[in-house]
Amino acid sequence: MNAFSTPSWRQDARTISLVGLAHGTSHFFHLLLPPLFPLFITEFGYSYSQLGLLVTIFFLVSGIGQALAGFLVDRVGARPVLFIALGCFVMAGLAAAAATGYAGLACAAALAGIGNASFHPVDFTILNKRVSPARLGHAFSAHGITGNLGWAAAPVFLATLTAVFGSWRAATASASVAALVVMAVMWVNRASLDDQAGQAAPGAAPAIGAVAAEHPLAFLRLPSVWLCFSFFFWSTCALTAIQSFASPALQKIYALPLAVTSLVVTGYMLCGAAGMVVGGFLAARAQRLEKIIAICLIASALLLLTVSAGVLPGVFAAVVAAVAGFGTGLAGPSRDMLIRRAAPAGATGRVYGTVYSGLDLGFAVAAPVFGALLDRGAAAAVFQGSAAALLMGVASASFVGAGLWRRRAGVSSVAGSAS
Repeated sequence: MNAFSTPSWRQDARTISLVGLAHGTSHFFHLLLPPLFPLFITEFGYSYSQLGLLVTIFFLVSGIGQALAGFLVDRVGARPVLFIALGCFVMAGLAAAAATGYAGLACAAALAGIGNASFHPVDFTILNKRVSPARLGHAFSAHGITGNLGWAAAPVFLATLTAVFGSWRAATASASVAALVVMAVMWVNRASLDDQAGQAAPGAAPAIGAVAAEHPLAFLRLPSVWLCFSFFFWSTCALTAIQSFASPALQKIYALPLAVTSLVVTGYMLCGAAGMVVGGFLAARAQRLEKIIAICLIASALLLLTVSAGVLPGVFAAVVAAVAGFGTGLAGPSRDMLIRRAAPAGATGRVYGTVYSGLDLGFAVAAPVFGALLDRGAAAAVFQGSAAALLMGVASASFVGAGLWRRRAGVSSVAGSAS
């Protein structure tokens, strides 16, 4: 695609699929180590607190790196950074396979975190520059779905290969091979990932508030950037509560067996993926994206509060908790489109890197907080806290949308008076 051509449906589909595969791979490597924690306890004798620190290492490295990666993407382009990130995943799997102690596992967590750091600024820069504006809502929807699928695939992949080979080391080494295969696919199709070629595509409206020739850090003065950061922080806190602690919380509240509660997270992710499919159509047509986000997240929060009350039949409570994922998934494409509208022209990578570092901070902070609540017997607080975090996310998104709407109205009034 040259700098001035309109991408065809086939070109858009190829780019969306490739970016989705890359995003799914990054989410897969979120869970390179956690599914193997019981085996690490058996082999190395580590506590869950020690192993939990590996998760913190991953997300701290990813969060700091994500903000920095956005600047790198804006400077050198998204495509070269993508290949570097995939290479880090290859090394992370090999480091885990070779680990003989905690230092080796920490090295694997850090390498996976470095790789993960680049993906949101890379992915959204490529999508925004190469995909036609009319299909961006669907692109963001597919992006979110593949992330959920990556989360769902990792435990199955690692558990299956550990059983087949009789070794978790073989499973993590196989994860490196999978990353190499993804890298090869990206290389063969590298022309469809060239964000430099797509930056002048017609029909791509400049973001509201774009300012030419500003300092590279000027975007940090925009309240919308920090409100988007806040939104990601709170929504990720809510996700962490469900992803990490919904199963034991349901066991305590409803006395459900592990065979039932262990399916809740998978159900939540699958419902989230289904919600993203529908959400792509909504985001492609809506003007007030913050209203879609508010309705969806408030509905999910109400479902989680109902579960926390302990008044539902046991298995039905697990189903309701899983269905809450549909609302969060439904809001996902609108969320990503809202950030696109808030990003100044030429600062896409920096904005997405900064905003999405709120996701990593949310994972790093929320896990110990909700874990402590559960240790103190406050199982209902897992769902109540998740609901409260969703409502805080609604407030952040509402302020972003209101600010953009006022700015758009101001631009329209100025244009009308000038004409």
